[in-house]
Parts: sequence; C-alpha cells; structure tokens
Amino acid sequence: MDTLSVIRDFLKDRLGLEHASITPDATLEQLGIDSLMLLELLFEFEEKLNVSLSNDIATPKTVGELIAIVEQLQAPAAA
Repeated sequence: MDTLSVIRDFLKDRLGLEHASITPDATLEQLGIDSLMLLELLFEFEEKLNVSLSNDIATPKTVGELIAIVEQLQAPAAA
C-alpha cells in the first residue's frame, strides 16, 4: 500500500472525504486535519507502512509534504 492510499483511506474512514479530493496539493487544513488527527495519521503510517517516525520531523502543510516525509523515511529501509 502506498503512502497516498493510506492517507486517502484514513481520511475517508475518519472524515468521510472522497479519495478524489485528497490530492498532493491539498493542504491539511483544507482537509480538516488538526494536530491530533495528524498524530493519528502518523501512527497509521507506522503500522501500515512499517516506518519509524521521530519526534523531530517537520510539520507538513500539504498532503504532498506529508508523503515526502514518509517516503524519505522509507528509503533507508529499502536500501
């Protein structure tokens, strides 16, 4: 499962958002993601994508930034 799919499934389950509205350019604020929901989403990444997120990651503003952070963390595991 790719990062965007995890985000889309998470937001569809929690907020009822349609997959088509969740694009890399969409801001987290536009989608209704607050800091608590962002933490829940990060835990979802850890579980579904088997990545370990640290406390010092930058706070993303868009879905694309969030995807980039997670994919950067996945890269060392793939090597």
